[in-house]
Amino acid sequence: MLKKQGVFRCLITTFVKIFKMILHDTIVALATPSGAGAIAVIRVAGPNAIAIGTTVFRSVKGKDMTKQKSHTLHLGHIVDDTKTLDQVLLSVFKGPNSYTGEDTIEISCHGSSYIQQQIIQLLIRKGCRMANAGEFTLRSFLNGKMDLSQAEAVADLISSDNEASHQIAMQQMRGGFSNEIAQLRQELLNFASLIELELDFAEEDVAFADRTQFRELLNRIEFVLKRLIDSFAVGNVIKNGIPVAIVGEPNVGKSTLLNALLNEERAIVSHIAGTTRDTIEDELVIGGIGFRFIDTAGIRETEDHIESIGIKKTFEKIEQAQVILYLFESLKFQVSGLEYITEIEKVKNKYPLKPLIVVINKIDLLSNEEILNIHQQLETLNLKPETISAKNNIGIDALKNQLLSFVNTGALRNNETIVTNTRHYDSLLKALDEIQKVKYGLETNLSSDLMAIDIREALYHFGLITGEVTNDELLGNIFANFCIGK
Repeated sequence: MLKKQGVFRCLITTFVKIFKMILHDTIVALATPSGAGAIAVIRVAGPNAIAIGTTVFRSVKGKDMTKQKSHTLHLGHIVDDTKTLDQVLLSVFKGPNSYTGEDTIEISCHGSSYIQQQIIQLLIRKGCRMANAGEFTLRSFLNGKMDLSQAEAVADLISSDNEASHQIAMQQMRGGFSNEIAQLRQELLNFASLIELELDFAEEDVAFADRTQFRELLNRIEFVLKRLIDSFAVGNVIKNGIPVAIVGEPNVGKSTLLNALLNEERAIVSHIAGTTRDTIEDELVIGGIGFRFIDTAGIRETEDHIESIGIKKTFEKIEQAQVILYLFESLKFQVSGLEYITEIEKVKNKYPLKPLIVVINKIDLLSNEEILNIHQQLETLNLKPETISAKNNIGIDALKNQLLSFVNTGALRNNETIVTNTRHYDSLLKALDEIQKVKYGLETNLSSDLMAIDIREALYHFGLITGEVTNDELLGNIFANFCIGK
């Protein structure tokens, strides 16, 4: 334990040194996407941000930027000696009331790539350095403006491409997840302090921690941890999208279905069997949830070498998919229904954990009575097929609703905390393991010193989530995935 504490102190010392070094610099970066546009925003943060800005900015009203109030906007020009680079708006944010907690300026200039680079290079010559990936948000974390899970939510918010992922990122940025973890950690820390106090009075055999209350706390922590861990299954799907494989024989309308779902001509459609020889993927948002559809090569026996490679890829994509759309042509199913039912059973047995949707295409070629007959045949497998005409856009909305039903959006609708981050998920699993060890120790009257070890470990894993326990390697891994200007 002493050795572990020594390593921890060493990490903290290293971290403090890096902290001081990072905050000493004034950094600059383009905060908007690179390339030409109507406007661009250049962000500068650090102890000399306003002073450096004053050396390059000339207010049209002759204002001294060092004397301006925080959160104010000023019209003027960026000047390099006697050369005017651009007319700009300069925003002033004084620490600690800024994104990073430091003095910050933002220069809104015209969106020419040339102008952007000229201004950034000028600021570097005046004493700034280029920001590293995610350094503005890193400084926000280091300055206590947000905890680590909130900082990670910033990256999730930037990359969110549908309503659900945006909603989760916003909930985490507001501190919903970190507040829940911090509260549990504080309650556990209070009991841990009492357990540690008992160790100081071991010879007197005094109990400071109420074991009944402690057991209730552990049960509550275990319940919350299990709920958060279970939410990761939904959160991971929402964050990364649900891969859906469209499979079936050649020429049953898989590519036509993909085009109908996307409402665009994404895949080549032909009456010639085997047209699709490679997988085609595209994404669609349904009800705020992202789905990634994969149009695969038709499954059949073939001597064509290229087509056989495509069929091999089809089975690889089925392995990767979370939902399988098994497509059949209505006329063929009507004639060879029993044969196809056998194929469906094989797929269900091979992939028992994957939701399977049987889709009967080209129903415009059948009568209502014939469609009813197909439904009755599939009822033997407890399957309710989706009957569609991909070509005529019949039944596509019903199919989308069926896909959406596989996603448990109840927690999302109720604004519950949903875990989407793999690092958080790993820490929660380890924290749960330690809490269960503490519970076992309590039930078996384990000595307080041994229980204290498991409690410390649980607190450690809680702290990793919010950043109360951290090191430079962890921070480097997290913020390396950010864009430069954030």
